[in-house]
Amino acid sequence: MAGKSSRIGVLALQGAFREHRRILESLGAAVTEVRLPADLAELDGLVLPGGESTTMARLLTVYALWQPIRAFHAAGGAIWGTCAGAILLAREVRGAPPQFGGKQESLGLLDAVVQRNAFGRQINSFAAALPVAGLDAAFPAVFIRAPAFTAPGPQVNTLATWEGQAVMLSQGHVLATAFHPELSSDPRVHALFLKMAVETKSEIA
Repeated sequence: MAGKSSRIGVLALQGAFREHRRILESLGAAVTEVRLPADLAELDGLVLPGGESTTMARLLTVYALWQPIRAFHAAGGAIWGTCAGAILLAREVRGAPPQFGGKQESLGLLDAVVQRNAFGRQINSFAAALPVAGLDAAFPAVFIRAPAFTAPGPQVNTLATWEGQAVMLSQGHVLATAFHPELSSDPRVHALFLKMAVETKSEIA
């Protein structure tokens, strides 16, 4: 399996990092929990988990991780953001809380605008059988305060939509999902990311 030689980091500052770790390890990846810039060394890929994006953004500042993650991407590391993690990837974030002046810092590694809570609040959470490009059957997607993507740039591929809104994108070695594959028993999206990490590693070797 593609994951057997992959070294994957999971940002472990806040959110559902343990769930990602469990699935990645079940696929054969060697997983490192990333809390400091030094933890990014020797990794093939990095997962930014779901959680609370404003809290995660604050902790990225506290632990001085913004530029190291951008440098990791520039050096060829694959990055996958889920829900809050996907918000952190976009070039522009809309719908940030008023106490932050409606603005939120992001990594700017995905050429798209992300709208926070595009499908409603926590009480509006839902699961759906989601058709995903590259998968042979619908994926059991869990949406919790899910964002949606708009205004994708020319290098961005839309891999899935729900109710007319883009919920899964890729751009080079960046993957973004508005839903939570780590809360499903289906490992196929994690396997897609491991394949991306391996292919990117081969291209730059």
